[in-house]
Amino acid sequence: MALWDRIKESASTMQTQLVAKKNDLKSGAFRDASMAMCALVAAADGTVDPSERQRVAQLIASNEVLQNFPADDLRRRFEDNLNKLTADFAFGKVSVLQEIAKAKKKPAEARAVIQIGIVIGGADGDFDKTEQAVVREACFTLDLPPHEFDL
Repeated sequence: MALWDRIKESASTMQTQLVAKKNDLKSGAFRDASMAMCALVAAADGTVDPSERQRVAQLIASNEVLQNFPADDLRRRFEDNLNKLTADFAFGKVSVLQEIAKAKKKPAEARAVIQIGIVIGGADGDFDKTEQAVVREACFTLDLPPHEFDL
């Protein structure tokens, strides 16, 4: 199976697993951590062009699991995290990883945050090495083994 097909299949599987847990994913910690994860993946290469920002914002708005939260609230949180990362990536990453760490207390939420990172990273069909690296770093932040997610 080609890498492209594996990425699409993995993102699809993760999304299916997320939808199955939708009713368990309603906490503020999950909301904050998932928006931080989306921003971290979007800015993984150190830059975010307007089209990438728009594409991730659309994915957030259309994601069934994230519909537990008001779309404008999610967008604001995503943009706030992105602004931290684009102002100073290294410093912003520390703050964003602290947001991600909010999901650490509930293993189901922590796993869902990682799965959202993989879904966002694979949405363009190219879950590249820099995106995988920041999701792997988030795994360590959440005390989850990266190999559980094929990272």
